[in-house]
Amino acid sequence: MKVIKYGKYVGEPADAVDLDELMKRLGDFLLQSGFESQFYGLSELDASRSMEALREAILRALQEGDLFPEDAMSDELREMLQDPGALNNEEVRDLINKLVERMGQEGFINPQQPPQVTPPPQNTPGGSLGQPREMDADARFEITDKAIDFLGFKTLQDLLGSLGRSSFGRHDTRDLSTGVESGGISRPYEFGDVLNLDISETLSNAIRREGAKVPLQMEYRDLMVHQCEYKSSCATVLLLDCSHSMILYGEDRFTPAKRVAMALSHLIRTQYPGDTLSLVLFHDSAEEVPLGQLARVQVGPYYTNTREGLRMAQRILLRQRKDMRQIVMITDGKPSALTLEDGRIYKNAFGLDPFVVGETLEEVNKCKRAGIMINTFMLATDYSLVQFVQKITQMCKGKAYFTTPYNLGQYLLMDYMQRKTKTIH
Repeated sequence: MKVIKYGKYVGEPADAVDLDELMKRLGDFLLQSGFESQFYGLSELDASRSMEALREAILRALQEGDLFPEDAMSDELREMLQDPGALNNEEVRDLINKLVERMGQEGFINPQQPPQVTPPPQNTPGGSLGQPREMDADARFEITDKAIDFLGFKTLQDLLGSLGRSSFGRHDTRDLSTGVESGGISRPYEFGDVLNLDISETLSNAIRREGAKVPLQMEYRDLMVHQCEYKSSCATVLLLDCSHSMILYGEDRFTPAKRVAMALSHLIRTQYPGDTLSLVLFHDSAEEVPLGQLARVQVGPYYTNTREGLRMAQRILLRQRKDMRQIVMITDGKPSALTLEDGRIYKNAFGLDPFVVGETLEEVNKCKRAGIMINTFMLATDYSLVQFVQKITQMCKGKAYFTTPYNLGQYLLMDYMQRKTKTIH
């Protein structure tokens, strides 16, 4: 008689790892901005995008603990992970390779195989060719749009949790309009209003005029409509400094700024669908970058052309037909470059150059005349910059925040969501 024996299935350790939590812990590695690289701004040459660097980052995340359920990792595996030469262990390397494979299958990364080369033909009797051999370069990877969106959502979730908020609506204003949600006493209907009738007030007007009789004749002047809170729309340009100083002095300030930008993008897309967000990077010059490419951007070039960034932000905002238009500028340094009329770049990194400052403030004045507010988030503690930032704030009636990479997100999101209608009259 044939006997079938069943045993308990023991899954692979890699299957027990929470992939979402792993991606969250890899966030700083995946979004790094050149802080640890000698190839500033050249992602094609940056070794941090190699698969070996990814394996090392995964190993560090595993060593931190809490990624495995309590009963999914043996004591032997735990000891192997903590070994200094863990990546040389065949079992550990196999575990990490399976996690990399899972990340690819879930669409978080796009592995890219290294190129292969074939030596030139050899003069052999049979005319055979040499065996193909791989280049020394390791395989590389690219993070996908899904990974970018996931990291933006997780960053937003963390930031909102630290603010103690659970959900957010749209921008509140002082103005009232006709709509769906009641926000005040009724008023007489005017041509163009949404016909959100206050039935009881409309009937009361007709009864006061005609008396209680049937049929009741209603007139245009009897119509009353509910007033509702006016939901303003806002066009925002995130003006992000990516000059070389953002990764100098022993601190990476660009990666946290990118995280906040991704969180703000996710917030606007999910909570404020009527708003728009554009991204402008400024360095020696300035350029508009699609939000989907933000996670792949690194620092460089070197100088800080604030005026060119403001000029590009203005051009974008003036195309937007919104109630509010604003520039959110994240920077850590003084303006040190200008684009001259003939296209040349004037640069001076020593002190606050009067010519550079004057031209930059003139651009700020143009923003003021166009009704564009500038909120500045300064990631620096240099007191020589305080007066310059305060001047920008005074001219545009915006706000200035002297923050750190650790609290930038709380300040920026709080400012965005608590903005009232004092700019709408």
